[in-house]
Amino acid sequence: MALYQFEGLKPQVGPGSFIAESALVIGNVKIGKDVYIGHGVILRGDYGTIIVGDGTAIEEGAIVHARPNDRTVFGNQVTVGHGAMIHNARIKDFAVIGMRATISDYSVVGEWAIIGEMGLVKNNQHVPDGRVAVGVPARVVSKVDEKQKELWSYGKRLYIEMAHRYNAPGSFLRVDQPKE
Repeated sequence: MALYQFEGLKPQVGPGSFIAESALVIGNVKIGKDVYIGHGVILRGDYGTIIVGDGTAIEEGAIVHARPNDRTVFGNQVTVGHGAMIHNARIKDFAVIGMRATISDYSVVGEWAIIGEMGLVKNNQHVPDGRVAVGVPARVVSKVDEKQKELWSYGKRLYIEMAHRYNAPGSFLRVDQPKE
């Protein structure tokens, strides 16, 4: 895993969490337990603080940052899709951030809110709890229903399990290195 100290600030990682070798976790980053940090993710806690709640999955290629002396906070069991960008925002428990979505400064994504793929949650925008928001800029189009919660709960469990599977001895091995 690629954890980097920056000006004396060291990332902290909870038990059962997986951080891909190609991910960059820099500075003041606090990662809870059973978290999945995918390949190519950047969590840059050099100016500010990044907090990642238990059971959260930040999928491949996502970028997370915070403003100076501020923070980006992910609640528990948040799902962040591939290639998303989150900057100085608050994402509450069980929220889902679609692939390539952007969550901008001082915005809040509510508990169990779903942001559609490529959606843009603008500076200071608030997406209420249990709502689906899509588009550029994101606008609320519906309530999250029980079927969506079931589907996403399943996905959240899969990523917690995936973190454990990647951490299992012998399960994730580089195969292109010559043997000595």
